[in-house]
Amino acid sequence: MALTQRLDLRQSQSLVMTPQLQQAIKLLQLSNLELADYVDREIEQNPLLERDDGPADGGSDVPADGGDGRGGADGERERAGGGDDAGADGGEAPPPADPLRMDSATLASSEVLPADREGPLDTDYDNVWTNGSLAGDGGGDWSGRGGRTDFSDDDYGLDQVASGEASLRDHVVSQINVELGDPADRLIGLALLEQLDEAGYVAGDLDALAVQLGISAARVEAVLARLQRFDPPGIFARSLKECLAIQLREKDRLDPAMQALVDHLDLLAARNVPALLRICGVDAEDLSDMIAEIKALDPKPALRFDRHVAQTVTPDILMRPQPGGGWLIELNSDTLPRVLVNQRYFTRVVGEVRSKTERDYINERFHSANWLVKSLHQRATTILKVASEIVRQQDAFFVHGVQHLKPLILRDIAEAIGMHESTVSRVTTNKFMATPRGLFELKYFFTAAIAGADGEAAHSAEAVRHRIKTLIDAESADAVLSDDRIVEVLRVDGIDIARRTVAKYREAMRIPSSVQRRREKALRL
Repeated sequence: MALTQRLDLRQSQSLVMTPQLQQAIKLLQLSNLELADYVDREIEQNPLLERDDGPADGGSDVPADGGDGRGGADGERERAGGGDDAGADGGEAPPPADPLRMDSATLASSEVLPADREGPLDTDYDNVWTNGSLAGDGGGDWSGRGGRTDFSDDDYGLDQVASGEASLRDHVVSQINVELGDPADRLIGLALLEQLDEAGYVAGDLDALAVQLGISAARVEAVLARLQRFDPPGIFARSLKECLAIQLREKDRLDPAMQALVDHLDLLAARNVPALLRICGVDAEDLSDMIAEIKALDPKPALRFDRHVAQTVTPDILMRPQPGGGWLIELNSDTLPRVLVNQRYFTRVVGEVRSKTERDYINERFHSANWLVKSLHQRATTILKVASEIVRQQDAFFVHGVQHLKPLILRDIAEAIGMHESTVSRVTTNKFMATPRGLFELKYFFTAAIAGADGEAAHSAEAVRHRIKTLIDAESADAVLSDDRIVEVLRVDGIDIARRTVAKYREAMRIPSSVQRRREKALRL
């Protein structure tokens, strides 16, 4: 076979991911906080983009049975065509107010005293403060003398300034300075302070610390013993057992029986009541009181300091019932960035460019701004479509509760709204919906299916988990349900499930086994 060279002409189609398409796909999966940061960066980089500070448009109400989400265009209309300021209609801005001019409205609101009522006769005008200067000071300017120019009612006193919360380090250092008089002991105390973890335990090796400081391990132990008497109780412990013992010693409750209980926390975690009764040498009532005291202690004493404020979740979609039945779905306008393209500025800049490079840059920025506005509009419409279809298919959940949650996968929503599964997956990532039953992430409504018994309809895995938790919560002390018994009860309800699946769901909900639950209920009795 001879090798030859030749030219062939072929025609093919391929999908090219342009930067604009990549941007649109990226916007779909961003949360509202990430989207706000992204838009802020784009506004900083693009001189033609500006934020729309006008009144927020309310999210479009879309019936859940509609599913097309076309109303989203009204709630998030594209603002690329508008960019004029208040004076864009050709009118000039009003002139600034003249501070020396008083019109009739100003005179009407001013308080003018008659000549015979200008003030009390004993008034010393040299000592009258007129909110900016002394009457006898000729209205002197105080701005060059430092400080405020007046003493108006808006001033804040020291009693109105909120004091900041002390950190754990500041709290411990203040105690070290008072309790430890020897400078060497203070140095050891500060070194031990640096080895505390977030729970307040000493995480480092004391022998290594002694070698590092060039002192004996016995002196480090002695300083540590003094630090363990600091506030909060339990700090500077090296284990959970030592932390609880320190707090019990502080309350004068560390007797031999309590010490035996603290030494066998593993049996307490396993709810092994007979073994604890034998080891502690007390009766069931005393053991119950001792366990109650253990539960009242703080296993992580340092967490009361340096608390981080939990960030609340702002919903992207709002849902409420219609008066005549059904549901209304709308986008939360507070989470939607309102951006517009300033075409007025674009027209002025294009007419003043001096080179082809500048013209290309301005045109590229203009197309990028228009594409961002279009992508934001498309993102809002897509979210509204997906949310409306989810509500339509999970209507029984919102009406009757979690036990009526249906099995749902991404393909079901994608086929209903005519989109790809990957698009639905991006839309449901980090998106939350406020419903009459609470705040849920859109991913919550997608659950695996568990086959029904005797060919019945499939059940949602989340509904099955809820059913298992309900059965366990309702069990009595003399009738604790084992995993095999739960399987039998669920099969009677038409749910075909294996015992290992029940155990997996139970452990995921942090519910102990039937043996441990039986011991715990016996201990409560």
